[in-house]
Amino acid sequence: MKRFILLLFILAPLFPQAQIVCSLESREKLEGFLAKLSEGNYSDQSPNELNIEIGKWFLQTPYVEKTLELPGAEKLVINLTGVDCTTFLETVITMTRLAEGGKFTFEVFERELEKLRYRNGMNEGYSSRLHYFSDWIFENEQKGILTDVTKEVGGSPYANAPSFMSENPQLYRQLSESENLEAIKETESKIEERGYFYIPKTEIAALEKNIKSGDLIAITTSMSNLDIVHTGFAIEKNGRIHLLHASSKNKEVEISEKPLSDYLAGNKTHSGIMVARITGK
Repeated sequence: MKRFILLLFILAPLFPQAQIVCSLESREKLEGFLAKLSEGNYSDQSPNELNIEIGKWFLQTPYVEKTLELPGAEKLVINLTGVDCTTFLETVITMTRLAEGGKFTFEVFERELEKLRYRNGMNEGYSSRLHYFSDWIFENEQKGILTDVTKEVGGSPYANAPSFMSENPQLYRQLSESENLEAIKETESKIEERGYFYIPKTEIAALEKNIKSGDLIAITTSMSNLDIVHTGFAIEKNGRIHLLHASSKNKEVEISEKPLSDYLAGNKTHSGIMVARITGK
């Protein structure tokens, strides 16, 4: 705790509103990864290849949920010592983008992570965070960071009308504030108005030839009030597509033992997947 407080103190003069939270352990790990990227030759690797290369560096990293849910004003949390499925994906993509751009400083990482995690690329409070992952995909496609390729690889229309957050405000400390709750309701309405696609889980095996190793995988759900329940990267293993992800079941970053289609078949609430692909700089 003392080291955590010390880092906040160090960052305070640079960020007067204390908008960034990063433990010394996380910063040391990040600095090590950035140094590795700067010293290596990754210029000939595609964003998908970089996603896999960097993603593997996180294997066996502990799964920790709700690392972004801190009390008080919304803060940009940078945590490499414990990740959930989304923060793992965001951290890897941010480093991939740094490798593509050839800049490897903590400050550039912070700016790129903020751009990825928040609507319009800026932390403007709790409701500006992209809480629903289908919204995350849409907004980051608008920023030119990725392309939703679900329809292209054979997807079908997906009825997407998430309302879980507004229906369960008691689960979210910040939704006790009426302003945040109304903003989330507005976001949910906008998501419902869009057209989304997904690949039903029964069709993944037949269509996985169109999925590339390093693609972003978002697992859809049969729950009518939620859009996405898990995320990760597609990774090819023995000629099949598996999932490189932060597993809540096994409590660490891992490569799924089963191919992606079998992984989903074993869970009744998993209905299919969305697929996105990072756009090279």
